[in-house]
Amino acid sequence: MLGYHARIVGQKTYNGVAILSKSLAKLRLDHLPGNAEDTQARYCEVEAQGLILAGLYLPNGNPVHDDAGNESVKFRYKLDWLDRLIVHADSLLREEKPVVITGDFNVIPSENDIYDASVWIGDALYHPEVHRRFMTLKHLGFWDAWRTLHPERRGYSFWDYQRGRWHKDEGIRIDHLLLSPQAVERLQAVEIDEVPRGKPEPSDHAPVWCTLSDEVKTR
Repeated sequence: MLGYHARIVGQKTYNGVAILSKSLAKLRLDHLPGNAEDTQARYCEVEAQGLILAGLYLPNGNPVHDDAGNESVKFRYKLDWLDRLIVHADSLLREEKPVVITGDFNVIPSENDIYDASVWIGDALYHPEVHRRFMTLKHLGFWDAWRTLHPERRGYSFWDYQRGRWHKDEGIRIDHLLLSPQAVERLQAVEIDEVPRGKPEPSDHAPVWCTLSDEVKTR
């Protein structure tokens, strides 16, 4: 009714991603390449007005170890998914277009993105192998929009429902906007909208948004 077009990649009960756009976006991919047997609905990629936009829901990965102390199937799936994302993200950069990869990464990048790092040691969201892969993504040439404009500022996008995390402001930043060089040149603003998180029966995530100009900004 508001005039948006929707591209939806859904899965009953568990997963799903969607992209809304004012102009009709061309669907490029409804899955992350690299594993034909992976049927989980976690990736959607469109192109509109010269911008490539990918929405994702990266696996959580917990628990890291199974009952025998070995690497769990869920954690291995997360690492493999990240490896596939790295390969595909590199191919997107080679198109030399503005690219935005965004969504719930289930990755806490650093101590500055968490209320207390000691609580999360050993968790799949704050694991060294996950950090290494996230840094590899950035080293390809992607910019973390939040850190680009807020180098030192703490900002959280997720507060657990338990233990009064929201009221204590004990959050983590796991929802990210990764921008290609052609996109970051147009970056004007990026913020986390905490208002919805404080409403009755909210999501445990808060929306993260950025504004890109129509043209490359002058410096």
